[in-house]
Amino acid sequence: MTKGTARKRQAKLLRNFRKAHRITGAALFIFFFVISITGLLLGWKKHSGDLILSKSYAGVSTNLKHWLPIDSLHTIANTYLLDSISSELSTEIDRIDIRKNKGMVKFVYTDHIWSLQIDGTTGKVLHVERRYSDVIEKIHDGSFLDELLGTSNKQIKVFYTSFMGLALLLFTITGFWLWYGPKRMKRNKVST
Repeated sequence: MTKGTARKRQAKLLRNFRKAHRITGAALFIFFFVISITGLLLGWKKHSGDLILSKSYAGVSTNLKHWLPIDSLHTIANTYLLDSISSELSTEIDRIDIRKNKGMVKFVYTDHIWSLQIDGTTGKVLHVERRYSDVIEKIHDGSFLDELLGTSNKQIKVFYTSFMGLALLLFTITGFWLWYGPKRMKRNKVST
């Protein structure tokens, strides 16, 4: 193969990469924008001054022997939720985070963004928060669409994250080639 043929092939490849990069960037601009903003917010959630995610408050004791039973703490959390926030809210639990080193149990609910931090020893409500970080995370990974459309096994999230991951990989490869390709062509031209 002659150097002229190789150079033409490199130029064609570069044009194809530029086209793929341009089309991918244009088609997925909104998605990349949303992912970047939500990613930044999630990265800063613990440093947001309690706006995105509240700090973990400390209970009286870290010794589990002094703690109330989990079912009692659960009852306290649900009673507070229904009496002090809204009697219309679901009490279905998404997860219970036991923070032994803080002496606290956090109850995170499934159907809304409310969360309660309860002192493991006294049962006192230490903090009530709206978990905006959970909303941001659901937007970031596309799982809000699964909730909106009622899919059974988070198929949309899996498709969305796979598709966007592959798109970002394609964008990275084509972007690298758009940077490196002309340098390579220039170097090859100089050596002829």
